Amino acid sequence: MTEPLTVRVAGAADLPGIVEVYNQAVAVQATADLDPVTVAGRQGWFAAHDPQRYPILIAERGGTLAGWVSLSPHRPGRRAVRRAAEVSYYVHRDHRRQGVATSLVNAALERCPALGVDVVFAIVLADNVASLALLERLGFARWGLLPEVADFDGRRVGHVYCGKRL
Repeated sequence: MTEPLTVRVAGAADLPGIVEVYNQAVAVQATADLDPVTVAGRQGWFAAHDPQRYPILIAERGGTLAGWVSLSPHRPGRRAVRRAAEVSYYVHRDHRRQGVATSLVNAALERCPALGVDVVFAIVLADNVASLALLERLGFARWGLLPEVADFDGRRVGHVYCGKRL
């Protein structure tokens, strides 16, 4: 039997695991970063995610970090879009296709009204079929495409914007 999944707000001690999961995505070109990130290099990013406004949540299964999701401001400082947030999520390779991403995105969406967020969007590489299907299942619509904006050493991939009004 699979152990239950627990979702909670990330703490500083979770940053190494968050970085590990993110670097797994970097290694397979599932994010637009071409180079691995470091814990030291992500300190500022982590600190900018105030749990009361733009939280990072982690999913754990059996004491292991299975994935994470973050809400980030859209165009910080531009008050007209202050109620919009970007959702980003990454799942550890050993926990994919087990409902982790669904649980994480749902947990983030559930928190949005209390955070003052009523529009959520994700930016997904156009070849990430699994992520696009997940977002569609969760009620996101395709709002736009930036064709071939990501360049992976000559392999050009678009960015799909998927959004949802809450």
